[in-house]
Amino acid sequence: MKFRPFSLAIVSLPALFSAGCNSAPSQQTAAPVTPTLSAKAKAALAEADAAVKNAKANYTLWVPADTAYKKAQEAAKAGDSAAVLKETMIVMELNKLAAAQTNYPSTETK
Repeated sequence: MKFRPFSLAIVSLPALFSAGCNSAPSQQTAAPVTPTLSAKAKAALAEADAAVKNAKANYTLWVPADTAYKKAQEAAKAGDSAAVLKETMIVMELNKLAAAQTNYPSTETK
């Protein structure tokens, strides 16, 4: 009779632990939301891509324009439409200036 409370405790502990595990709420992980670009940002990125390819073909691509283009691509991967629009605007403006620079007179001495 002495061991009855002790044996009762030993028998009931596994039951309590297993009951606690069974009643734990299950946590469902939500699928990560992938950000998408706006149609305007996609169009601007495509236009900047064409402008960079044209500038590379004509050897008029400036380093800041290339840097801005890479930033625009990174922003597109992150789904940041505002940053894509900002960086593609910089790319387009710098490529326009670089193309116009080819019409300037040469500074070479003859």
